[in-house]
Amino acid sequence: MKKIIIVGGGISGLATAWLLRDKAHSAGKELDITLLEKEERAGGKIKSIKADGYTCEWGPNGFLDSKPQTLELCKAIGVESNLHRSNDNARKRFIFSGGELHQLPDGGPAFLRSHLISWPGKLRLAMEPTPFIAPAPVGVDETLAAFGRRRLGKEALDKLIAPMVSGIFAGDPETMSLVSCFPRIAELEREYGGLIRAMIMLAKKKKQDQAEGKVVSSAAGPGGVLTSFREGIQYLTDALSASLGDIVRQGQHVVAVEKSHSSSYRVKCEQGDDLEADIVIIASPAFAAAGMLDSLDPAMTSVLCQIPYASMTVVCFGYDRGQIGRSLDGFGYLIPKKEGRNTLGTLWDSSMFENRAPEGKVLLRSMMGGACFPDYVALSDDEVVARVRKDLGLTMGIDAAPEFVRVFRHHQAIPQYTVGHGKRLQALEESLKAHPGLILTGNSYRGIGLNDCVAAAERAADEALQCI
Repeated sequence: MKKIIIVGGGISGLATAWLLRDKAHSAGKELDITLLEKEERAGGKIKSIKADGYTCEWGPNGFLDSKPQTLELCKAIGVESNLHRSNDNARKRFIFSGGELHQLPDGGPAFLRSHLISWPGKLRLAMEPTPFIAPAPVGVDETLAAFGRRRLGKEALDKLIAPMVSGIFAGDPETMSLVSCFPRIAELEREYGGLIRAMIMLAKKKKQDQAEGKVVSSAAGPGGVLTSFREGIQYLTDALSASLGDIVRQGQHVVAVEKSHSSSYRVKCEQGDDLEADIVIIASPAFAAAGMLDSLDPAMTSVLCQIPYASMTVVCFGYDRGQIGRSLDGFGYLIPKKEGRNTLGTLWDSSMFENRAPEGKVLLRSMMGGACFPDYVALSDDEVVARVRKDLGLTMGIDAAPEFVRVFRHHQAIPQYTVGHGKRLQALEESLKAHPGLILTGNSYRGIGLNDCVAAAERAADEALQCI
């Protein structure tokens, strides 16, 4: 019986273990699978903290239901009936600019009425379909900032693209790779010659496909409804861990993966245990994988160390609803860097999921730090609270002190797909050819979202089965 060790008990490792066991059973193969997680709980950055009637998400708050893998996994493990989709408020998103919140326009007329972009900025955006816009440089790994300035203009970059990048990646558009972060957008430009032309053509195709009972993606990629569970997103990783049972071994810190004489690999744990395995799947962050593989393949470790991570501080504030004078019908807002605020934005969690706060209360979740403000993660709790309160006073007119506060720090929160990321992935693939049965998965490589992690887990499970 082949022995497989999975390192890392976040959503990537848990999903890989579950899918591998399920696929092996369907193929009539018997496997000895062990998942090693260094913490005393599985789930990684997925953690739903309940206190005083509030449910605070320590990390991600859900996934979009537009991609099949996570929904299929939920159905397979029997938690589909517990899914909790966000309400229509989540469709309304705002940008703070010029001292006020602007709702992102959802169509041409709304865009023309919006004061978020000036008329010169709107005219520059209207030029996007023209043939005078230079095409993407051939063979150049273009930054998101360079793409934004080239196709949409500086104002759209500052007020639309940069906040989106900070909201998704906590990243800096001046360093992030377009093709690695948003491959669909790069593909649309190559295929249609421009984004507006692509939206028009895809809108026509969508109408035709809908008439035939089909569904297509939007121009910028798949949409969907933000989905979680009433108990919080941790319900998913808890269910996976419970389903895997004894496969999951917590409190096992892997320090090295080495070649073995008796089998393919020896996995060494800090606790002194040495485990033998035919196949090793590392579902840990790139920096952790680098430490494990240093003695096995220093060149691979060098590449893994080149994948940077942005820090992040998550701040949850609870208020009585009467303390907030404005409407909270929305997802929340992002703040462009040029506004000079302390926070990247604030999500109105209790507006999206009505059970995130007690009756008559409100839960707001603000983000600080990211690639542009790496030092913020070292601020004291008092300083963090003071800065968030100052921003909420300016953006939402909230003067009252919160009645509930939680501060969560992530020193290495989100991998950054900076320029050269594609070449780093190619280098990793070349290195892995020398180590059959060694597999890397997780959000460090081809997508940071929960859906991306589950899709990567499925690829890792399939690759492991091919090695048997």
